[in-house]
Amino acid sequence: MEYHQLKYFQKLADIGNYTKAADELNLSQSALSRSILRLEEEIGVPLFLRKSRGVVLNRYGRIFLKSVNQAIMGIDEAKREITNLVDPTQGSISLGFIQPLGSSYIPDLISAFQKENPGIKFQLNQDNTRNILAGIESGEIDVGFCSPPEEREGLTTLHIMDQELFLVVPKSHPLSDRTQIDLHELAGDSFILFKPESSLHDVIAKLFQDAGFRPMMSFEVYDERTVAGLVGANLGVALIPFFPGLDKKKISQIPVGKPNCSVSNQMVYQTDGYISPVFAQFKSFVESTLNQEHE
Repeated sequence: MEYHQLKYFQKLADIGNYTKAADELNLSQSALSRSILRLEEEIGVPLFLRKSRGVVLNRYGRIFLKSVNQAIMGIDEAKREITNLVDPTQGSISLGFIQPLGSSYIPDLISAFQKENPGIKFQLNQDNTRNILAGIESGEIDVGFCSPPEEREGLTTLHIMDQELFLVVPKSHPLSDRTQIDLHELAGDSFILFKPESSLHDVIAKLFQDAGFRPMMSFEVYDERTVAGLVGANLGVALIPFFPGLDKKKISQIPVGKPNCSVSNQMVYQTDGYISPVFAQFKSFVESTLNQEHE
């Protein structure tokens, strides 16, 4: 059973006359008759009742037409979606990003890109690095902005920015007036940590390992705003990236000397995967933006 057979059947069911249907389909009447006959043979029952002035659907044909209409509608919709994906002016991009990049970097990047490409849409997915990489590998995500801990076979990475992590302490903390601090000096403090599913969890765990101690945990949360709020309430200290709106009336933000506390954020996509025209435009835009920043 082929797509064109379904279209022929649909047309004949609508018009009810072989000659008129064949004319609209640009077929000979005999070609249309043979196509319908093969379709009926494949299904195993006749689909039409022959009348003196044409044909009408029988009860099998009426049942079959419902499914044919749904199938053709689904196929046509899929074709439109695929056309949109490959249309360099009207497609969509599935983009995954980690939470620390969601406050300004990703919104600003998309806004700048859409000023030049207003017809291109984005499907956004905020998640941790592990899940974003899995989504890229499976093809569910076109491009990810995250912090992979190491190179991964089959994936291409492009460094976009290093994000510094600061120590945040309550204003009442004895070290709140310091202009710089080494992480090991806080070995006796209780830390507010990120949950394992957070993109920062593994990065910060490695920093504690480099500093030579295992932190005492007071709370474990998902996002840096909640972390900062808990620090401001004198419930612990923490390592977080800077974000707009950080309330410095209640907390102090201190740069860390040792170890180097920063996160390397990357743009990630499949090395040998299909690159749609819209994603190719976006990738080129990101690369051009980075080149301008480095000039």
